[in-house]
Amino acid sequence: MSDTIDLRSDTLSKPSPEMRHAMMHAPVGDCFYDEDPSVVSLELRVAKMFGHEAALFVPSGTMSNQLAMGVWQAKGEAVVTNANNHIVQYETGALGRVFGMQPLAVSLLSDGLSYDLDWLADNYVPEGTLHAPAWACVSFENTQMKMGGRVHPFANLKEVRKFCTNLNLGMHLDGARIWNAAACEGRSLQAYGQMFDSISVCFSKGLGAPVGSCLMGSGPFILRAKKLRKMLGGTMRQCGILAAGASYALDHHLNEIKKDHDAAQFLAQLMLRAYPELIVADPETNIVVAECLEATALNRIKSGLEEKFKLRVGSLGPKTLRAVLYRDVSDAVLSLRGKIG
Repeated sequence: MSDTIDLRSDTLSKPSPEMRHAMMHAPVGDCFYDEDPSVVSLELRVAKMFGHEAALFVPSGTMSNQLAMGVWQAKGEAVVTNANNHIVQYETGALGRVFGMQPLAVSLLSDGLSYDLDWLADNYVPEGTLHAPAWACVSFENTQMKMGGRVHPFANLKEVRKFCTNLNLGMHLDGARIWNAAACEGRSLQAYGQMFDSISVCFSKGLGAPVGSCLMGSGPFILRAKKLRKMLGGTMRQCGILAAGASYALDHHLNEIKKDHDAAQFLAQLMLRAYPELIVADPETNIVVAECLEATALNRIKSGLEEKFKLRVGSLGPKTLRAVLYRDVSDAVLSLRGKIG
């Protein structure tokens, strides 16, 4: 149905007419030679936003994360991370197949997000160890998509930062939705930036740009990542057209992202009232996750949401529904308020 509100993912967001206009008129050059002014401007801007020395514009968040892992590989063979994180679950095994990195599942505290410092201390494998993969870095995802867009506790980030600093370990952030985490907590992007040695951020989800991510780090780190980008075929040419979309999003869409969180809160209430057989997690940001008490109910509820409310949702498993709010759909979802009985 043409009027269906598609909530399968915020990657479905489309550039606005104003963003398309900015992209069409973007000054461009050859990005390989660092001669695309729109790309250079975006990279400098994003690095400054997070307090980092340099940034690299790449086609996707997956490539951005994997480039970071490729650079961190020089320090060791293993990345310590939450087993639910995107680099493990949704990047087609690139850690092992492309860069020979082994993911190690960190022990989590009772909140299901915080990394267990005692486990880190007890299981740390230093460089030069012959019988086990040495740790290259500790990696986070914030917000955590598979766990419903939850925000990683900042206090825990600070504790792990101290641990990594003491052992000269790298610390990486998959911050595809860091904009949502910052909006939720009212925390500055620089506050997050100072916690990590490398950060990946995405422009093509809640910010509404059509394509693109940036990887941030030190100057030498980004130079090494740039070489790996070339190796993987990620060097683009006159891609200032794409960078202009990201820059427009930072100018005009970043400050609107809280509305998506409000719409997610409302949608969670709507789903719970319409289907009491659902267990709906209270959303922290823009993702609603609901567990069906019976696996057989999933398709029925998905069909019901589409027929009754014109809401198309996705799934994370045989019993788990997922709906993601973004700027293209949040107003339409909020307009359904009158349909809650």
